[in-house]
Amino acid sequence: MQYRKLGNTGMEVSCLSLGASSLGGVFHDIDETQGIDTVCTAVEKGINFIDVSPYYGFLKAETVLGKALQQIPRAKYFLSTKVGRYGQDGVKSWDYSATRAVRSVEESLARLHVDYIDLLNVHDIEFSDLNQVIEETLPALHSLKALGVVGHVGITGLPLEKFRQVIERVPAGTVETVLSFCHYCLNDQTLLDYVPYFEEHGVGVINASPLAMGMLSERGAPNWHPASEQLKHHAAAAADFCKRIGYPIEKLAIQFAVSDPQIATTLVSTARPANILQNISWAEEPLDEDVLRQVLQILEPVLSETWENS
Repeated sequence: MQYRKLGNTGMEVSCLSLGASSLGGVFHDIDETQGIDTVCTAVEKGINFIDVSPYYGFLKAETVLGKALQQIPRAKYFLSTKVGRYGQDGVKSWDYSATRAVRSVEESLARLHVDYIDLLNVHDIEFSDLNQVIEETLPALHSLKALGVVGHVGITGLPLEKFRQVIERVPAGTVETVLSFCHYCLNDQTLLDYVPYFEEHGVGVINASPLAMGMLSERGAPNWHPASEQLKHHAAAAADFCKRIGYPIEKLAIQFAVSDPQIATTLVSTARPANILQNISWAEEPLDEDVLRQVLQILEPVLSETWENS
């Protein structure tokens, strides 16, 4: 496992990290015992960064993760969670107020069975009033950082330009990390266009969803996937090509995602120990550049096509 510096946070994180959304049954029902074993296996095999949110599974992901973390020494991992996006009884909600942010952190600490969180993110800022994030949410999180409850502060979202809009309007060092998803994967590498800007401002880069929310897989995009039919068609063609040559597109996607040292870590999500072991094994194998070239040719007509968050 390779480890890379996450901006100016002082954290050195594994290039492959664990996204805990699957623990909330976001994609399908899970076996809780297997989910707990997945977390323990990931840390045992060198993954040291775990990301979650109260939104995932409407509190379930944090709850299951908390049970797993009780079995792992606190010094073995860096923990990241979020504020701003929530859900209850199947209904999504957003609240970026300072009061709710502080209460959310307190609730997360209890569910996760920890007394501090290494990285606290404002979740999916595209759903917020950016003025409120700048004037209220981020200052609230930094007040918790001053108390030692939070180690570092970041922001997450899908539209990359939103990151710049926040970073440019806050004091240097306010935003310490960004978490971007679906913008550094086989079909979309636009995150790289922003990396020099982030480096200039000392902001660490976390990449998520190397499989483009399941689209880059033999199973293919789930029914709810927001990508265009053209994009799904080309992704399926790339997956079929990889299957024919015996090189799973999931393997290529993960290898590609962890290959750029400018990106500190890439989150993968699973609730099955065998899957995390497979992902780690793939990440540690060298990338086949010839296969990559051929797959990128298949995806070239839809390269960097994106969609709106939901």
